[in-house]
Order: sequence, then C-alpha cells, then structure tokens
Amino acid sequence: MSSDIPTIIVKNNGKLDRLGVWLASLCALHCLLLPILIPLAPLIASSFVADAWFERVILSGSILVGFAALFIGFYQYHRQLYPIYSLVLGALIYWNKHMFGEAYEPVTIAVGALLIIIAHVTNLRLCKKCKTCETC
Repeated sequence: MSSDIPTIIVKNNGKLDRLGVWLASLCALHCLLLPILIPLAPLIASSFVADAWFERVILSGSILVGFAALFIGFYQYHRQLYPIYSLVLGALIYWNKHMFGEAYEPVTIAVGALLIIIAHVTNLRLCKKCKTCETC
C-alpha cells in the first residue's frame, strides 16, 4: 500500500464510517426528539441538550468524521464520488434545516441525516467490495 494516509487510519476506515452513521443518527434523534422532550421534561429542555452549540457540535463532528471516512474510502479503495456528493448534500440540508421554515424542520433534518447515513453505508459497501476485487 503506497499511500500518504497513515496505515492505522486506513485500517480503521470502516470504524470511521460506523462512527459517522452513529453521529448522524444521534444528531437526527436529538433534533427530532427535542420537541417531544421539551413539554415532557423541562429540566432536560433547559439544559445543554437544548442549546444550539450542542446541536452544532454533534453536526460538525458528524460531518468531519464523514469527510474523513469518505475521503479515505475514495482515495484508498473505490474512487467513487457519489458517497461524497451524498454527504455534502446531506450536510448542507442538515446545516440549513430552517430553509423551509420551522414547520418542515423535522422533515428537513430527517432527509439530511438520511443522506449522510446513506453516504457512510455506501462507502462501507464500496470499500468492502473493492478490498475483495482484483482491480484494486
């Protein structure tokens, strides 16, 4: 393997994708469940979970892990750009969840998170497929 990417990162690329799926899912659950939790648990709603910084940290972490995992998958294994396109589109939708108004925010969040998750799952499959093929 002649690569500029450290071997430990390349070997753990699947773990990065799985972490990215978890982070995107956690962020989506946070955003979707918060409106339900606010009336039910005022103490939780007034804590750090309801703060905008918490949401941005989770989302930023999800996007950074996503780019790392997808870049490694692209560079090291499959050379397919469509998982990266899915991640970018999902991140843009997710980050701009207010674009269609507050009423559609849960749908916008779900679409953005789903695109990020699809990007990771696709990357996992492409990397796994390429690791077993003779052309790589």
